[in-house]
Amino acid sequence: YLFKYLDKISKIYLFYLSGNKPNWFCIKILPIVSPKIRPLIPLSTGKFATSDLNELYRKIISRNLRLKNVKLLGIPKQILINERILLQESVNSLFDNEKTENPILTSSKRVLKSFSSSIKGKYGRFRQNLLGKRVDFSGRTVISVEPNLHLYQCGLPILIGLELFKPFIYCELKKKK
Repeated sequence: YLFKYLDKISKIYLFYLSGNKPNWFCIKILPIVSPKIRPLIPLSTGKFATSDLNELYRKIISRNLRLKNVKLLGIPKQILINERILLQESVNSLFDNEKTENPILTSSKRVLKSFSSSIKGKYGRFRQNLLGKRVDFSGRTVISVEPNLHLYQCGLPILIGLELFKPFIYCELKKKK
């Protein structure tokens, strides 16, 4: 146990030395993602299928309203503390529902998909939508040694360089005309 605590103390000390402040890690205003990322899809039965993120936001809103009511009613402090903990768990689930102690589940016992799970992985937003599919001149290659380059230099094949810098080259040629 001693080594475990010494490790924690050393991490706290390094954090102190870095000049960071703990309140920088607190979110004061919760970001709401665009409805395009968390759509409502109409079904043929007249009902709507909703995104998991909508369900996580709904949970946060309901727990926040419940906390507000508890404050107004003057209910004992321990219940107020429990409500704050529940609200914090809901916010944690929004960012990463898989890593929380009690993940929020659907009625069919499926873990709701959070921000991190919708971004990461092979089917996440980055690899699926933002990085593109097949691209010519993407510049992917195996990193290899070049004896004529310094450590701070990067080699680039001339065809890829011309393709990447085509807009700049055209602009410079137009200026010279």
